[in-house]
Amino acid sequence: MFKNISFAYPYLLYLLFLLPILAYWYFKKFKTNVPEINYPTLLAFTPIPKSLRERLAHAPFILKLLGIGFLIIAAARPQTFSTGQNIYTEGIDIVMVLDISGSMLAEDFKPNRLEAAKNVIDNFIKGRTSDKIGIVIFARQSFTQCPLTIDYGVLRKLLREIKSGMIEDGTAIGNAIANGVNRLKDSKAKSKVMILLTDGVNNAGEIDPITAAQIAKEFGIRIYTVGVGTRGKAPYPFMTPFGKQYQMVPVEIDENLLRKIAQITGGKYFRATNNRKLARIYREIDKMEKTKVKVTSYRNATELFYNFAFISLAFLFLDVALSKTILKRLP
Repeated sequence: MFKNISFAYPYLLYLLFLLPILAYWYFKKFKTNVPEINYPTLLAFTPIPKSLRERLAHAPFILKLLGIGFLIIAAARPQTFSTGQNIYTEGIDIVMVLDISGSMLAEDFKPNRLEAAKNVIDNFIKGRTSDKIGIVIFARQSFTQCPLTIDYGVLRKLLREIKSGMIEDGTAIGNAIANGVNRLKDSKAKSKVMILLTDGVNNAGEIDPITAAQIAKEFGIRIYTVGVGTRGKAPYPFMTPFGKQYQMVPVEIDENLLRKIAQITGGKYFRATNNRKLARIYREIDKMEKTKVKVTSYRNATELFYNFAFISLAFLFLDVALSKTILKRLP
């Protein structure tokens, strides 16, 4: 009955210790007030059963005792509490801009740059809970693989379907940024972020990357740029009549351009030379761009005074009713 119940005035519960004292006083008084007649033997009275009135002789006092007990509990003001949280999230809209040009098949990352990038992006998506995320891919041209969404299942499925060769080869960084801006410009989110990953030099497209970055800045979009590729040369697979052959090709990343794009938009440039560093970069961005969550706790009290007061009155009423009717005592 008293599980999960607290009391506003718990010190009043000490009055319950009076109840056993009253019970002791009552039964002692009852015993002394009952007249005694001495008989040489009680055998003559053995077959006489006790009447209902005799069996219920102490019922009024027990009811009175229960009524007083519940009245004391009611006076202590029993309460139950319901608690909860109102959660307000200040979301972030993020567009992943991924280079899928032919050079992304270089195997200085395992199994190659493109698959390594897809894996870390997938882990990044799994770590988000309430942010809208979209994917833009680019080579010579750029298009949206997935618009901004919170359906991470669909997003990850479309991410897995990305492969090199979907677009004519080349590296149009300016077009890719412009496409990302187009995805984010109408966003109502408090924070708009683009994470651009590439392994090359801008050599295609109609839009200059610096101009695209300045447009992104006007729309309040922050761009994190990630250059992927080892330093020096990387093994690149070529198909020949004798099967797959590898050739060491120079790694050419326009770091100055990527650094400038990040600087213009208030982002940051990162260089990844292996799988471990690439994963660490995305974890760092994940920490910097966490959704702000405001949690307001509440605690509501439900008063149980009336319940216990009603039970007390019911016992006291029953005590009076029985004492004045069938259990009425005559002097």
